[in-house]
Amino acid sequence: MIHHTAIIDPKAKIHNNVKIGPYTLIGAYVEIDENTEIQSHISILGNTKIGKNNKIYPFASIGNDPQDLKFKGEDTKLEIGDNNKIREYVTINPGTNGGGRLTKIGNNCLFMVSSHIAHDCFVGDNVILANNVPVGGHAIIEDNVIIGGNSAVQQFTRIGKSAMIGGMCGVVRDIIPYGIAHGNRSKLQGLNLIGLRRKNIPNKDILILSDAYKEIFKNENLTENLSNLNKDIKKHKLVSEVVNFIEKDKKRPICTPFSK
Repeated sequence: MIHHTAIIDPKAKIHNNVKIGPYTLIGAYVEIDENTEIQSHISILGNTKIGKNNKIYPFASIGNDPQDLKFKGEDTKLEIGDNNKIREYVTINPGTNGGGRLTKIGNNCLFMVSSHIAHDCFVGDNVILANNVPVGGHAIIEDNVIIGGNSAVQQFTRIGKSAMIGGMCGVVRDIIPYGIAHGNRSKLQGLNLIGLRRKNIPNKDILILSDAYKEIFKNENLTENLSNLNKDIKKHKLVSEVVNFIEKDKKRPICTPFSK
């Protein structure tokens, strides 16, 4: 059902069972797949592709120009997967030429009121951004990450899978998979044990990861600690994910228990 006050460009590709509420604006190059509900007073513009079974709440702005002074109207994209909930006043921007031309959102995410996903970000599946969480450009947020209210993620930051960020935290360093961080400026506080147990990870695997965590972060010399880590432990699935995350981008600072 499409409300008669909605303004939809005739070139837009809208599945016939999409619901669109009053005073919503949809641009020419927008694609929206089946069973998605677009409520009232929403703007969806640009080369934006939205999947199935999403629900977008009033006053969200999706696909409008990036907040990047270098952006000059070039042809870039925004892709949003399936089963996401995008709450009131959320803003999501497309990519830029300088960042790969694409912003991509996965499936089953919840973006709470006034959260923001900037240009060229990649957000995985089952991610939760609480109220008022801005994510800066070029950030990568992997699957199952939870970010607490009023936290802010600096541009180019990586947050590993199943990490948890406490509220009112400035995330300025990369957060390892399964890590938990909080503080005025992000400081690694340990492993997200609750998240691991919710994923039904066996206790023996959690203990192996905990032992590896202690070795990796026993002091500030991560390079030496990683090189001295037992080779058999390094091959363990959870441990290897953490090690590979740290070693993947050596230009980025890693959040540690010693971060200031």
